[in-house]
Amino acid sequence: MALSRDRLCELLGIRHPIILAPMAGVAGGALAAAVTEAGGFGLIGGGYGDVVFLTNQFREAGNARVGVGFITWSLAGLPAGAQAETPAAFDIALQHAPHAVLMSFGDAAPYAPAIKAAGAKMICQIQTVDQAVAARDAGADVLVAQGQESGGHGMGGHGVMSLVPGVVDQAGDIPVLAAGGIADGRGLAAAWMLGAAGVMMGTRFYAAQEALGAEGAKLALVGSTGADTMRTSVFDMIRGPEWPEPYNGRAIKNDLTKRWHGDEAALRAGLGAAKADYNKADEALDFSRKVIWAGEGLDMIHDAPPAADIVDRIMAEATAALGAAK
Repeated sequence: MALSRDRLCELLGIRHPIILAPMAGVAGGALAAAVTEAGGFGLIGGGYGDVVFLTNQFREAGNARVGVGFITWSLAGLPAGAQAETPAAFDIALQHAPHAVLMSFGDAAPYAPAIKAAGAKMICQIQTVDQAVAARDAGADVLVAQGQESGGHGMGGHGVMSLVPGVVDQAGDIPVLAAGGIADGRGLAAAWMLGAAGVMMGTRFYAAQEALGAEGAKLALVGSTGADTMRTSVFDMIRGPEWPEPYNGRAIKNDLTKRWHGDEAALRAGLGAAKADYNKADEALDFSRKVIWAGEGLDMIHDAPPAADIVDRIMAEATAALGAAK
């Protein structure tokens, strides 16, 4: 545990093994910088590759040591309809000299040479042990074992408690991060016990002062529980682009999931009207219909403090949890 944690901290130049997930539209430069300045490591969400957004968020991060994350299948131009500027966004991001680049939801191997040539560490997020082996062989410097409890996009199937040890056993000396449903120091302590070097967290940092997004979304996060979330494809069908199999997203249930989840054929038949309705909800910030990506760790999220307070709290809680277990 100590050796893998030390290696992770050395690789990323950090004090605390707490990594910000690169949530699209949420993990901007200010949040990434705040996590880094608190001793963790912040990743800007590259999402589908919005060049203007990325440029602005690197500017917001200032001189903080941060990284960036990308949706790998989108970089490859899949499926049809993915944003055409995504490959350019990847190149532009590397020009900002990120300390690390996270690749998820696809084969990272084609991008490894450019990432390494830019002097960045390659972090690969995976959802199965087989994917972990492929990422290891592609040259990953850090692996993220993402369980199905996670908010936003991922896969159903493995929970973090079973996935992390399997990935650790295949990782060799590559540090492994646990991700999915982790929102306090007990989760970090548990990740250490499973052999992980640290954690990557999204939803907990979505409910942070520096996170991008509407206050209404943060209030909904604080006021919801893990049981209020579900994995579904309906938001991607309506918003676009649709994600390739086997990926879907975990979000807070709302009127759209009640209407369309399980009735996707009818949704596809009336997709034009559903898109128009969603666009109205998006403009009005009406979260009874607008998506809020969130994980099962909502049961442990009761406030939206500065990111530095979250990092400090998690480290204190993890230390206390380990002490109580002795």
